[in-house]
Amino acid sequence: MHGPVSAAWLLVALCAATGAYCLLRMGSAVEEQRRSAGGEALMGFGMAAMAVPAAAFTPPWWAWPAYAAFFGLAALRALWAARGDRHHLHHLVGTGAMAYMAAAMAAAPPAAHSMEGMSMEGMHGGTGVPAVTGVLLLYFTGYVLLSGARLVPAVDGPPPPARWGDRPELALACRLSMAIGMVAMLLTM
Repeated sequence: MHGPVSAAWLLVALCAATGAYCLLRMGSAVEEQRRSAGGEALMGFGMAAMAVPAAAFTPPWWAWPAYAAFFGLAALRALWAARGDRHHLHHLVGTGAMAYMAAAMAAAPPAAHSMEGMSMEGMHGGTGVPAVTGVLLLYFTGYVLLSGARLVPAVDGPPPPARWGDRPELALACRLSMAIGMVAMLLTM
């Protein structure tokens, strides 16, 4: 992705930390936490890998099509899982967005991969923001706002579970941080 190097490293750190926490959630005693934690860990680490600044590491030519294929398969898995759990629809949008961004990077000229802060006109041939990017930005911005509002503590709520992996507010904060990261990545396209 393109953008200032320091912001890219912060995004890498945020996404990697989120992925690591999601791996911890896979050992949760709560089945709902375990079910979604694997896909969220995949998203966190995938976002971290894609956000590494081009100044630090320029992936080989085949990396972006490989990312697109990998996240395309993850999107198919999320589509299959969405039959029984509507939360997986969010995973479907997230993995689809990752596949879309990877495909856009694969289609970009090689010089665009190493230019920090490239303009949208240069990336998309002067046409401005593509409709898919705009729709994804609206979705993830709305998700950030709604998730942030749900994190406001309730007065006299139930006591939190003792284990870190079982705390639903931490899982929500994890999803919120990934959605913020997704907005940042989409803005740099």
